[in-house]
Amino acid sequence: MAISSATLNASNILLSRTSPFHLTSNLPLFHHHKPTIFISTKHTPHNIRYAVVPNTTAAIASKKSSSFALQTLTTWLLKQEQEGNIDAELTIVLSSISMACKQIASLVQRAGISKLTGVQGAVNVQGEQQKKLDVVSNEVFSNCLRSSGRTGIIASEEEDVPVAVEESYSGNYIVVFDPLDGSSNIDAAVSTGSIFGIYCPNDECLADLGDDSTLDRSAERCVVNVCQPGANLLAAGYCMYSSSVILVLTVGKGVYMFTLDPLYGEFLLTQENVRIPPAGKIYAFNEGNYLLWNERLRAYIDSLKEPGPTGKPYSARYIGSLVGDFHRTLLYGGIYGYPSDQKSNSGKLRLLYECAPMSFIVEQAGGKGSDGHQRILDIVPTEIHQRVPLFIGSVEEVQTVEQFLAGE
Repeated sequence: MAISSATLNASNILLSRTSPFHLTSNLPLFHHHKPTIFISTKHTPHNIRYAVVPNTTAAIASKKSSSFALQTLTTWLLKQEQEGNIDAELTIVLSSISMACKQIASLVQRAGISKLTGVQGAVNVQGEQQKKLDVVSNEVFSNCLRSSGRTGIIASEEEDVPVAVEESYSGNYIVVFDPLDGSSNIDAAVSTGSIFGIYCPNDECLADLGDDSTLDRSAERCVVNVCQPGANLLAAGYCMYSSSVILVLTVGKGVYMFTLDPLYGEFLLTQENVRIPPAGKIYAFNEGNYLLWNERLRAYIDSLKEPGPTGKPYSARYIGSLVGDFHRTLLYGGIYGYPSDQKSNSGKLRLLYECAPMSFIVEQAGGKGSDGHQRILDIVPTEIHQRVPLFIGSVEEVQTVEQFLAGE
């Protein structure tokens, strides 16, 4: 019988010679190895028996090397699909969103070179000056979602009303998004990001369209479907464009972080089951509005500046970009807040596009999102671009501000 050199590798085979013409395996040495493979061959006048045992050193080395295997976003999505957490249609939608994020990341990095800084000249439905990248990013996000063929309705912070996607083949998911949060920081090259949330169609939800509504039936259906509480979200996430491009995603089974590797052009899993600390020592509020806040909120902010039992007050960190401030809060703990004030009775942040998706993420990470009195995810929108106050972060920190606002 012919034996290949690979089979009879010296590291795998032990032989002992008992006579000048007879080789036999030293079997007692291998009784602890299971299974043991015997390969026998007969030659006249020789009788050689080989005992092949597993190379445990090679097996351990192989096992160690597998720990360095890269897990891409695509691989992770397929795994979630296999485990029944998402379906094939949602996998396609999330893949199309990741492609939009890659494109926007490239545009942000080349904004100065491509002359995409500055104001576009138009005003969006919020009454805000649109940056050039606002318009381009919105177009990129919308096109990627349309081409997926799995979205029924898309709603953007930059659009007046939600849009029905006629090219949808199946799935019919509702996707709400802010294509470029923190765009006022673009010219200064400060952190920006995209925020998104995904819902299933819901024909039973109601919206206050008004008696004199001029929306046609298609637009009215879009509005009704989109106006859902954040508790109905199937998935949510954000992509931060900074020194690294980081995609944070949840499908209702924990929070996961992916980092865009420019070498491969792929999002790679870099952190699993992200958990926000239950408390923190960092607060992020725009204190330029301090005198416009009510007394209870000012009292809360004042309490953060007192040394307290530890002898150290809280640290103030405010970027002015929701994605950037929230990302730091998610990792280090603490609280981010954008309250209502004398200028904005309902706050500034949009419920559908910003507050609900971020609150869904933070709750999946063990944190809390509140408007100061109730859970953000329980608020049913009454209009597409509804604004609400937001306090989000570590559970203990959010509960504390709620107590101050309640006068406790």
